[in-house]
Amino acid sequence: MLAPQLTIGRFASPLGELLILGNAATNTVTGLWITGEKHAPDIAPEWIRDDRAFATARQQLAEFFAGTRTTFDLLLEPAGTPFQQRVWQALREIPYGTTTSYGDLARAIQQPTASRAVGLANGRNPLSIIVPCHRVIGANGALTGYGGGLTAKRWLLDHEARVSRSR
Repeated sequence: MLAPQLTIGRFASPLGELLILGNAATNTVTGLWITGEKHAPDIAPEWIRDDRAFATARQQLAEFFAGTRTTFDLLLEPAGTPFQQRVWQALREIPYGTTTSYGDLARAIQQPTASRAVGLANGRNPLSIIVPCHRVIGANGALTGYGGGLTAKRWLLDHEARVSRSR
C-alpha cells in the first residue's frame, strides 16, 4: 500500500509563520509548527506545497487566535510511540486557560515517576497549539522549554488567560 501524499502549507499567525502538514485529500493534520521551531521537519521534496490546503484547520486556528475558539475539532494523525500518543492525548485534556506540571501530567497517565519522559514526549509534540503542550510548566510555576520558543509559549499562555478572563 502506498503512503498518502503529504501536503505542506504555510500561513501567518500572531506567532509568525506556521507550517501545517498532512493529507489534504482527507483533511488530516499530522503536524503544525511555528517556523523555526526546534523539531519542525525539513520540507521534503516530495511534499506538495499548497498554502490554501487544510481550510478547516486554518479557520479553527484563526478563531483560536481571535479568542473565539478554545478547543479544536480536527482529524489529527500525529506519528509517535504509544507512550508519546498517551502524553499527547493527555495534553488535549488540559483545559483552555490553565496550566499543569510535567509531574501532574505523568500522574494523569498513571506513570507518576515518568515526568522526565513526559517532558521529552511533550517536547516532541508535532501538533503545536492544537495539542496544547504550551500549557505544561515547571512544578515551581516557571516557564520551561517550548519548541517554538519561550516568547511564543508566554504569548499563548497570556492569550488564553486574557480570553478566559473576558468570558
